[in-house]
Amino acid sequence: MATPDPRSTTTVRELLFGVPMLAPPLGVFDPATAPDAPFPLFLDWLRQAVAERVSEPHAMTLATVDRDGCPDLRVVALRDAGPDGWSFATGAGSAKGRQLAARPLAALGFHWREQGRQIRLRGPVVRADPETAAADFRSRLPGSRAASLVGRQSEPLADSALLAPAFAEALDRATADPSLVDPEHALFTVRPTAVEFWQGAPGRGHTRLRYTADADGGWTRGLLWP
Repeated sequence: MATPDPRSTTTVRELLFGVPMLAPPLGVFDPATAPDAPFPLFLDWLRQAVAERVSEPHAMTLATVDRDGCPDLRVVALRDAGPDGWSFATGAGSAKGRQLAARPLAALGFHWREQGRQIRLRGPVVRADPETAAADFRSRLPGSRAASLVGRQSEPLADSALLAPAFAEALDRATADPSLVDPEHALFTVRPTAVEFWQGAPGRGHTRLRYTADADGGWTRGLLWP
């Protein structure tokens, strides 16, 4: 059956019909060779993603929950990761900062389309001490520090013309004083209780390997049905 012309479709279903998914070549993953803990496998996959020039492998989706129990979702940058967790930064007064203060639980998701891979993790969130957060802030590029210094994240913007001068003023401050730190800058680490590695395959015979944290600090791993 021929794929419909996108310009002539009338519904979302028609528009998406025939759009290819998981086109080869894809990554290769043998779960029998996976390590006992999730972080070494994450690091191996990340190194492959960087070496194979996956687009923005550090971009990850962050899910939080507000006071009413309604989930919220956005894409943020991975700042660091290790056996103890995966870290990201935000303003303490931002929507996600407030949500994490009220309910310190989160989920993270990586999608590396070029390799047909996903990594999902979830668990409690711990906020770093001010000194660690300050060091993270100073390590950022001037433009990133300036954006943080502007503040007001997620607040209503009455006029788009206000943004450029506010950013320019903040960039001047960040450039003139590399030691300047935004006191609202917060660094959070998700300490996962579960981590899943998903390797897609044509025909949907996907491989899914889940690590579940044990009470003694170890991990139990097992395969999941696609």
